[in-house]
Amino acid sequence: MFRVGKVFLEEMIFDQNKRGPIKKEEPIMSKQNPFFMTEGIHLNLFSSAAYVFLLILFLTTMGCSTSNPADPQDVGITVPPGFKATVFADNIGRARHLTINDNGDVYVALRLANQGGGIVALRDEDGDHRADMITHFGKLIGTGIHIYKNYLYFGSDTTVVRYLLNPGQLVPEGEPERIAVGFGYETQHAAKPFDFDGEGNMYVNVGAPANACQEQMRTPGSPGMDPCPLLKKYGGIWRFDAEQKEQYQLGQGFRYASGIRHAVAIAWNPLVNQLYVVQHGRDQLNHLFPHLFNDEQNAELPAEEFLLIKEGGIYGWPYTYYDQIQGKRVLAPEYGGDGKSTERCEQYDDPIMAFPGHWAPNDLLFYTRDQFPDTYKGGAFIAFHGSWNRAPLPQRGFNVVFVPFDGALPSGHWEVFADGFAGKKVIKSVGEARFRPMGLAVAPDGSLFISDSVKGRIWRVHYEGEQ
Repeated sequence: MFRVGKVFLEEMIFDQNKRGPIKKEEPIMSKQNPFFMTEGIHLNLFSSAAYVFLLILFLTTMGCSTSNPADPQDVGITVPPGFKATVFADNIGRARHLTINDNGDVYVALRLANQGGGIVALRDEDGDHRADMITHFGKLIGTGIHIYKNYLYFGSDTTVVRYLLNPGQLVPEGEPERIAVGFGYETQHAAKPFDFDGEGNMYVNVGAPANACQEQMRTPGSPGMDPCPLLKKYGGIWRFDAEQKEQYQLGQGFRYASGIRHAVAIAWNPLVNQLYVVQHGRDQLNHLFPHLFNDEQNAELPAEEFLLIKEGGIYGWPYTYYDQIQGKRVLAPEYGGDGKSTERCEQYDDPIMAFPGHWAPNDLLFYTRDQFPDTYKGGAFIAFHGSWNRAPLPQRGFNVVFVPFDGALPSGHWEVFADGFAGKKVIKSVGEARFRPMGLAVAPDGSLFISDSVKGRIWRVHYEGEQ
């Protein structure tokens, strides 16, 4: 029992930078490892106190099911008239993307291992729209998660794997199969979200491990590398066979599109058979080039770009960015730009819509069900996580917006759909936010599920008004 508990603990304690298991002399609770509520306990495997702690920890987490502690009255967000938001689950861990099976089972990717697992499986057994069974499994942590042909696909920072889903079983059995590999570990923009088309292809975001491809990373005045060598392996969308095992990015993988800094929000629109992403725009214009940009410009620029992705498309990073205030693409200052020049911009595709800077788009979903009013059919929901780079001005985002579509393009302006996640009107730092919307999924009944990355709350939003 003691050995099993020790292994369980070591698998569980990994921070966001994946430093590995905690060293014996390191406190279990720290800024880097905020998993435990008991402060001052050290990992001394030979002390009786540590033994008791490990034994209790193991016994309390070894069960696969637990009740849902969420208070149904404490919803915490607002939605439009006619809609109702309820809490499906709470405190499941730092949630990322989520997906829902045809039987209603919900699977959530985690950024940090929780209770020994990087994936959470949730089931509503009694039909009250709250999770009754909550199970953690899987040794990897990551962001991307989807169900495709009875397999649960999961994207860690370095690989995409899949688990076989057996009918009736909540948790997959057996070891995962590796589908896309060879990405390598990076310390920034490493998430591997993905989606599938209807022809057996999987599209994976490979973010660039840089802000603007400078010679000296994030250094004031440093010029950009030209051409940017990162674009050979990063900063784009790679296509893989959805079912072939052990495909290497620079082997069997195909670079489908390039010039995309980081697209955590990625979705295939089955109504028009097109791929879309919402890109995280570059940071620190005022810090890197204070003679060209002030704090207000830095807070609003550049746009978070909503892109329609075509095979072979090139979308401008790092040489340019889109200025939504001027309504045009401009040359980046690392490459000689002054905030107005459009030199070499004509060769890159413009976004189909531009959002305010530094809202951090982290998921994208096209609504194809019938539970919501007809005006939502075919439109896009985008979850904005909220960002850090607007300081010293207040941070923004922390909402879910809706974009109406007519065919392949937006048919009107975006509007806020779900709000109130942050918990207060003025947020100086993202650490002040009560919730941060992260992932989106639609259930078989047409309701919209939203995940939170702070405490791991999952909301269910459905329509109760008249059509």
